Amino acid sequence: MKTFTTWAGAPLGERGAVAAIGNFDGVHLGHRSVIELARAEAARRGVPLGVVTFEPHPRQHFAPDAAPFRLMNAEARSNRLAKLGIDHLYELPFDGRLAALTPEAFAREVLHEGLGLAHVVIGQDFRFGKGRAGDVAALRQFGDELGFRVTAADLLENAAGEVSSTAIREALTDGRPRDAAAMLGHWHRIEGEVLHGDSRGHALGYPTANMSIHGLHRPRFGVYAVRVDVLSGPHAGSHDGVASIGVRPMFGENVPNCESYLFDFKGDLYGTHLSVALVEFLRDEAKYDSLNALVAQIERDCTRAREILARDPPLPWRP
Repeated sequence: MKTFTTWAGAPLGERGAVAAIGNFDGVHLGHRSVIELARAEAARRGVPLGVVTFEPHPRQHFAPDAAPFRLMNAEARSNRLAKLGIDHLYELPFDGRLAALTPEAFAREVLHEGLGLAHVVIGQDFRFGKGRAGDVAALRQFGDELGFRVTAADLLENAAGEVSSTAIREALTDGRPRDAAAMLGHWHRIEGEVLHGDSRGHALGYPTANMSIHGLHRPRFGVYAVRVDVLSGPHAGSHDGVASIGVRPMFGENVPNCESYLFDFKGDLYGTHLSVALVEFLRDEAKYDSLNALVAQIERDCTRAREILARDPPLPWRP
């Protein structure tokens, strides 16, 4: 997958793609339906399949002090899109210049002159341009004038209702990762670099890989059964384990993070990148009377997680 991080002008040899457009936070099944329409059109034309998205998320630009809400960071989104067979990822910088473009200027300067797209696919609720003034009808009109085609995908629903990033956030807030997965089409994952911690887990006999969740929507704090993919380094591979997400009340910490203990693993993961899939919520985080009580609880968590993961084989759409 080729990644473009500017809309100033795609190289001549890279123009003419069909692209799905959106934020694609979570790359859920609704997003997948938009991408699949674009894939079919790209195959019909014999041209590359692209995705146009924005970094940072526009909401971060307009409300920088808002509570963390993203389901994925840029790295996780890129990894997921690459797994879907996207040829071109247009990860456009969302800044004051882009935010100030009128709908017509966005269509002309970004989609037509900048990226040279032949056909775009959007959701029915897509809005674009300054003040979100542009809608599906406007984009179709601009496309007719500029020479690119527009397809609008219907919103996707499942048995529980509309599939949306908002509904997925609610499921994760409630500690329902399986419900989130049913809308995502994959496990909800936290991805990033393993950072140095205070080595308390190692001292307790349960060394953990620590990752920041800064900027991400916070799932229900507590302990989860997880599946972990080591994405880089000499230990690349998949492992089962448990992860604690929260503020570590036992030790008076207050910066939320994700700490994962990988079953039957020995090795140094510092500096490598992990993808931690939340499979099942086990319990809320808690403060214990002693370290021995904490270790005993960790042992129970590991036993329960092993049982859950043993009877719950990887989903067909994993990772």
